Amino acid sequence: MNLLTHPHRRYNPLTGEWILVSPQRTQRPWLGQVETPPAETRPPYDPNCYLCPDNARAGGKSNPKYDHTYVFDNDFPALLSSPVENGGGEGVGVMRAESERGICRVVCFSPRHDWTLPDMPRAEVRRVVDVWIEQMREIGARDFIDYVQVFENKGAMMGASNPHPHCQIWATEHIPTEPAKELRALADYHNARGACLLCDYLAQELAAEERIVFQNDHFVVVVPFWAVWPFETLLLARRHIGALTDLRDEERNALADAIKRVTTRYDNLFHIQFPYSMGWHQSPTDGASHPEAHLHAHYYPPLLRSATIRKFIVGYEMLAEPQRDITAESAAVRLREMSETLYRASRL
Repeated sequence: MNLLTHPHRRYNPLTGEWILVSPQRTQRPWLGQVETPPAETRPPYDPNCYLCPDNARAGGKSNPKYDHTYVFDNDFPALLSSPVENGGGEGVGVMRAESERGICRVVCFSPRHDWTLPDMPRAEVRRVVDVWIEQMREIGARDFIDYVQVFENKGAMMGASNPHPHCQIWATEHIPTEPAKELRALADYHNARGACLLCDYLAQELAAEERIVFQNDHFVVVVPFWAVWPFETLLLARRHIGALTDLRDEERNALADAIKRVTTRYDNLFHIQFPYSMGWHQSPTDGASHPEAHLHAHYYPPLLRSATIRKFIVGYEMLAEPQRDITAESAAVRLREMSETLYRASRL
């Protein structure tokens, strides 16, 4: 069977789920929704932006006149840190509920309203990496926090409520569903083989070279064999480490380099500020040993054919299993061919 031309299913060992790949559908016509590309230019400072320095935030507090990366407690948090009276589990029959405490923070990458990560110098991206690690250490040390989720929603298409460059950190009392699925698969593999699933997977990808987008001394970016989103990528640490807090100094620099390079390639693909959701999966902070965990980040971009046509997760995907048209291999080729000089760099 030719995986590049024939319909087939691919297995995701991190989740135990399958995806349908239909490469023969790439030529189908499109009369569906067409997106409006985001505005190409924004001012370096927006007096109406609640994330810009020295401005009032939506919750009433004001930002300091910050010069670099800035962190604050979310004014409208999805979780509260205070204990709930009688906060144990509740339920009747098959209906169950339990309380959940947590911490929600916002990380502004830069005071520049018009920048995103690919616009930022590597030294400034390194500051973002350092802040993630500082936040992981500080929040993860709380006795009621079992997991710290760092994630970025870039662009209105992915639900970002403000274009100012920022990400979020949600830390929870329990390990959330998606990282829990992966940790179970990683633990099963480790217990059965005495090895790391992602280390073995990375070795296969490096040998095959079909889906590698780029690599440096400490990180590899690959379109995973089981990718769902058209230009989905997986950013993998070469060394078997469990969390951002395990990174050495040279690895922090390499991570900043990898982030800058992958986000630049994304923007260059369709010459827009490319939307995506990105998040780190790493060791829980529950006090237990997790030798199975391997630090990695998922990038989930929605765009399919152009800046105006996106991939929808609907119908068959919601009711049966995920499906994609372009193969992971062809997506990797397109990303690999992209320049690492940002297309709008001359305008910055």
